[in-house]
Amino acid sequence: MSTVKPQLYRHPHGVTAVDAQYLYPGHAAAHIIVDAGRAAFVDVGTNHSVPYLLAALEELGIAREAVDYLLLTHVHLDHAGGAGALLRELPNAVAVLHPRGAPHMIDPTRLMAGAAVVYGAQRLAQLYGELLPMPAERVRITGDGERITLGGRTLTLLHTPGHALHHQCFVDSAHRGVFSGDTFGISYRALDTERGAFIVPTTTPTQFDPQQAIDSIDRLLSCQPESVYLMHFSRVGDVPRLAEMLKLQIREFVRIAQQHAAEADPAAGIAADMLALWLHLARDHGITLGDERIRGILAGDLQLNSQGLVAWLQRERGV
Repeated sequence: MSTVKPQLYRHPHGVTAVDAQYLYPGHAAAHIIVDAGRAAFVDVGTNHSVPYLLAALEELGIAREAVDYLLLTHVHLDHAGGAGALLRELPNAVAVLHPRGAPHMIDPTRLMAGAAVVYGAQRLAQLYGELLPMPAERVRITGDGERITLGGRTLTLLHTPGHALHHQCFVDSAHRGVFSGDTFGISYRALDTERGAFIVPTTTPTQFDPQQAIDSIDRLLSCQPESVYLMHFSRVGDVPRLAEMLKLQIREFVRIAQQHAAEADPAAGIAADMLALWLHLARDHGITLGDERIRGILAGDLQLNSQGLVAWLQRERGV
């Protein structure tokens, strides 16, 4: 019997979101898909998320032996950091990974070293713990357009660079759903209004590419999804509106980044202008929270997005 209580959000078509308890409740959601008695996780959070995911299986009445897949959109640690530990608890599961991401989960040494540079060793340990390697025989490396069968449904894998070169999304055409990782941005429920969801792109270091990001959004849009399941945070509808909102912001991010490219500290100027853009869009969307509250909700994304745009500028200039 589990000693933790999972926060579950039950959606149509056999999909349940589980709060991964990363940073704070309502920030990151793993998803469980169930069909014909078989189950899969889409993204899994960190090592600290694993007890909540196992408790979710228990609450949903799903045996650990019934989980066939860990469908990992990419190997950023908030999405896949707990995958090695979770795999050890699921005897029949296979981790499904992009070919660029799979080596880093089989041997996470370089992934952890890179993360330590970003976070510092102490903060890295606090947020993520030590990544456990995956046995190579329990990893399935994907091809673009490949299909996976789960119970009675078929999921199509699309490689979707932009947020990261090792990013992929999972399309459930029969139920008009897409599991988008970070390709389709982030949308916190605290910023919802009567007009629906408010969404922003995530341009984190180090592989953000604006044109790839726009192309990948358009590719997901071409699937005509009714719902998109985000890691941050779960199910959104009104997909065409949100897609246009994302693409508008990405183009504005490029303009803002180029405007500050020659400055000694471009990240500071980028962050200031990005926040101003978000506050303007928030007011247009009918969000009545105060500026400081909105800034607080988006503070982490503001910092990471600015760093990602600086990294993109450096690549563009060959630095």
